[in-house]
Amino acid sequence: MSAVASTLVPGVVAAGDPLLELVDVTRQYGSGEALVTALSHVSLRIMPGDFLSIMGPSGSGKSTMLGLLGCLDLPTTGVIRVGGHEVTAMADDERSKVRGRQIGFVFQQFHLIPHLDALGNVETALLYRGLRAKERRERAMASLARVGLAHRHDHRPVQLSGGEQQRVALARALVTEPKIVLGDEPTGALDSKNAENVMEIFASLQSPERAIVLVTHDPGVGEAAERRIRMRDGAIVADELRSRP
Repeated sequence: MSAVASTLVPGVVAAGDPLLELVDVTRQYGSGEALVTALSHVSLRIMPGDFLSIMGPSGSGKSTMLGLLGCLDLPTTGVIRVGGHEVTAMADDERSKVRGRQIGFVFQQFHLIPHLDALGNVETALLYRGLRAKERRERAMASLARVGLAHRHDHRPVQLSGGEQQRVALARALVTEPKIVLGDEPTGALDSKNAENVMEIFASLQSPERAIVLVTHDPGVGEAAERRIRMRDGAIVADELRSRP
């Protein structure tokens, strides 16, 4: 690894090293009397194999934390590392590449493209990877099959239920084989049955190489995770690990 220390190597993490790390991170908005500290001196290591939830009341810093973990935002001070690479020192285009290679996102509101069918929506995650159209479609179909929706591949979002739309969004997040899957209130727009289905899929994605991170206000979703981070007033107040049965 030392010979390529300055080169991004997708998916390569030394044994025992975190997939994603925040080191003494503070995030502030505004200035002067309007200065708001959303996160204050937060450190967190997300390890391969983690199934982790981040919980806390409104205003606790969950959303700010999500933006930093997803490399969508930068801290005011502190360091973010993904796969051992310090993304806080990167240019925007480099950071975007790391995000695209290492991180898959699942949002509460799905963010599907209305005029594309399920297969086309999943394919969008592969458009700028130098793949031939046939390979893109094969990988997208395999990802849909993984979430039980191969038979609905030619349906547009309006023709799908809320639960099916969330599973398409999940297939889109997984098609790039990310090492970190971030869920932002992934069951928030679903009824209890569909929420349970989606949570079962998340649990099935856990592997020794991948981390699942769910940001949620729902205690049921949060408590389903093996590792639970609790936030309050911009700080981590608990980091609990539940033993596997």
